[in-house]
Amino acid sequence: MNFPNNVQCVIFDMDGVIIDSEELHKKAYYETFNAIGVTVSDELYKTLTGSSTINAFQKLVKHFDISEDPEELVLNKRERYVNFFENDPSLHLVEGVEDLIKHLFQKGIKLVLASSSAMVNINRVFNRFDLNQYFVAKISGADLTASKPHPEIFEKAALLGGHQRENCIVIEDSDNGVKAANDAGIFVVGYRNPLAADQTLQYANYTITKFSELKTLF
Repeated sequence: MNFPNNVQCVIFDMDGVIIDSEELHKKAYYETFNAIGVTVSDELYKTLTGSSTINAFQKLVKHFDISEDPEELVLNKRERYVNFFENDPSLHLVEGVEDLIKHLFQKGIKLVLASSSAMVNINRVFNRFDLNQYFVAKISGADLTASKPHPEIFEKAALLGGHQRENCIVIEDSDNGVKAANDAGIFVVGYRNPLAADQTLQYANYTITKFSELKTLF
């Protein structure tokens, strides 16, 4: 599929697209799994990538038929993630994404953040890396009734960006996120995040391995 030539709004995922936080999330998840005594296979964990934390734990509680409260597990995992986030000085933005964000902003293209992360985590990232100035809106899947791969988050993101879906693109690194964008009817760019090599991105309309590849299209 040809890259659209009238893009007026770019919708970014956050974890693995803007910030290299996939490993922090994975460590926080697995610490939580260990604390409640469940063994989550790589294959099962792969299906959780891109989903909101509450949806992930709802799925796991049902899968393992355990009595833990999913909302308590969310708080448990979030506390562990925040500890990693605040104590890992090596945490950084994905290479090339800040240049792309600034380039798009200077071109007058509306930027929207649509992440499955809780808004508290979104704000933590945006404040740490001074990104709020570039985005017209931020939306958290944790505040919605459905999570990726449901298209609701991207349907709302396009509305917040103020443009028709045919004038928007989504940047995602997860299969759940790609499906959500597909089902929302929005052109989706799959970023091949080396830390998420288990994600196929086979249904992305366009794929990149570096953000410099995308920058040249605007």
